[in-house]
Amino acid sequence: MWTTIFVGIYVLLTLFIVLSIILYGAKPTKSLAWLLAIFALPVGGMIFYLLLGRNRRKRKLIRLKKNMFSRLPWPNTAQKNVFNGRYSKLMTLCYKSSHFPPTSNNELLLLKDGRTTFEAIFYALENATIQIHIQYYIFEDGELAIKLFELFKRKIEEGVVIRLIYDGIGSFSLSKKYLNQLVDIGVEVYSFLPFKFGRYFSSLNYRNHRKIIVVDGAIAFTGGINISDKYLKGQVGLGKWHDMHLRLEGPSAKQLDQVFMTDWYLVSTKLLQPLELSPRNLDSVSNELVQIVAGGPDDDFPVLEQTYFSLINMAKKYIYITNPYIIPGQSLIRALQTAALSGIDVRLLVSENADNRVVSWAVHSYFELFLKSGIKIYLFPDGFLHSKIMVSDDAISSIGTANLDDRSFEQNYEVNAIMYHKEFAKLLKEDFLNDCKVSNELRYNEFIKRSWGKKLKEGFGKVLSPLF
Repeated sequence: MWTTIFVGIYVLLTLFIVLSIILYGAKPTKSLAWLLAIFALPVGGMIFYLLLGRNRRKRKLIRLKKNMFSRLPWPNTAQKNVFNGRYSKLMTLCYKSSHFPPTSNNELLLLKDGRTTFEAIFYALENATIQIHIQYYIFEDGELAIKLFELFKRKIEEGVVIRLIYDGIGSFSLSKKYLNQLVDIGVEVYSFLPFKFGRYFSSLNYRNHRKIIVVDGAIAFTGGINISDKYLKGQVGLGKWHDMHLRLEGPSAKQLDQVFMTDWYLVSTKLLQPLELSPRNLDSVSNELVQIVAGGPDDDFPVLEQTYFSLINMAKKYIYITNPYIIPGQSLIRALQTAALSGIDVRLLVSENADNRVVSWAVHSYFELFLKSGIKIYLFPDGFLHSKIMVSDDAISSIGTANLDDRSFEQNYEVNAIMYHKEFAKLLKEDFLNDCKVSNELRYNEFIKRSWGKKLKEGFGKVLSPLF
């Protein structure tokens, strides 16, 4: 009797899971992989699917976002006569998918390393008078954390409101003692999707990879740099961390504040009111056109993948990309290959050293395909290169948090700034070429002679990369 009941439950559960995969699987290859896993390992495959494969958490996030959009007060940053010129279609794409229009009257400052970045950040924080919004994927204990705590304490005594979001997985090493101290002095602190065993195990897939600071709704910072001492001191066994950040002032800072406020609603269900910038603040900055692009698993379309795809396809002379994790899907592979085969100068700059060996193998697994297409690849040998930069044709550039992989496009909450500005693009191009001069260029005829052992590692890395 019990055997019959068990078999019946097993058959019904298997049928339910198979139908779920067929009906809701977004990618045929991924759906096929799950089906094969279930039939090859009946019990184990089903358990893994129930824990990792279902999109229950994603559907909940989508519902929450729709509710949020109907309630949040969106600031009016729309301006006339900005949806024009060569990149008007890209502007429209990003606006429809991410809801932020391009804005003028912005001032930009490129911050080329950790020390310069934190000097600019602390200067802005010290001058805050109303509120400070901080959001990071990685927030670690250390000298920076202590310095921030001391600053927070002073600012709260001055009446400044401070709100902090940290990712529940990326900042797993942040001590409870430090967090409790922040709460004790009056900082409003929330963890983004903290992992709780037995409940929404699939939330591990959806991380907030954004790095945002907004001071008084007027000055903002974003880019690749987290709150970690390794950006100042380096990392044992890896060396110096090379990264870039961006300081923005003007309407684009207001848009980054809105990104923070949407995430604040996700973690707290509390609505925040945007601060109104005075005309004097807007008039005091320069005329640089910027568009904030925020993407996440609760979006209808993979806006950051679409943005990168469009930037590559719209290039006429060159497209230069700096990124530590280039593990692209077929659409971006084809876009990069097509650009290179069309005579466009396509260059990729990646770190020669790795913070994750398996991911590094996955990145290297695409090199032969790229080199064969005429794409130039440079390996940066000094420490670890963590920047996420794209620049094209001395006309347009992107700095942000998104890598070139499916995790950034489909599972992480990310944010990039698109700069439609010639001088800024030239600045990034110059920096890119200087890095290439001190890097090791790969040659196709030499690379294809690598050992079978390396090829095997690359294969394993490609297969396992979705887990990292």
